[in-house]
Amino acid sequence: MIRKPMRMRRLYLKFILMSKEYYRKKIIDLRASMQREKDAKKKDNEYYARMIKNASSPSSKATYRKSKVDHAARHDSAIASYKRQIESAKDSLKREK
Repeated sequence: MIRKPMRMRRLYLKFILMSKEYYRKKIIDLRASMQREKDAKKKDNEYYARMIKNASSPSSKATYRKSKVDHAARHDSAIASYKRQIESAKDSLKREK
C-alpha cells in the first residue's frame, strides 16, 4: 500500500519536469521562429526597395510600394503572434513552477 503513492508521486514529479522542459523548449523554438521572420522581413524589404528603385514607370513603383507595405504588415503580424505565444508559454511555465 505504501509503494503505490510513492510511485504515483514519482510519476507526477516526472510529468512536472517534462512539462517544464516542454515550455522551455517551446520558448526557444518560438524565439528562433521569430528571428527567422525578422530576417525574412528584412530580406523582403531589401528586395522591394531594389524593385522600387529599378522600376521604370510610376505605376509599377506604386505597385511595388503597396506590395512592400503589405508584406511588411504580414511579417509584423507574424512577429506579434510569436511574441504573444512566447508570453503565453512564459506564463504557463510560471504556473508549472
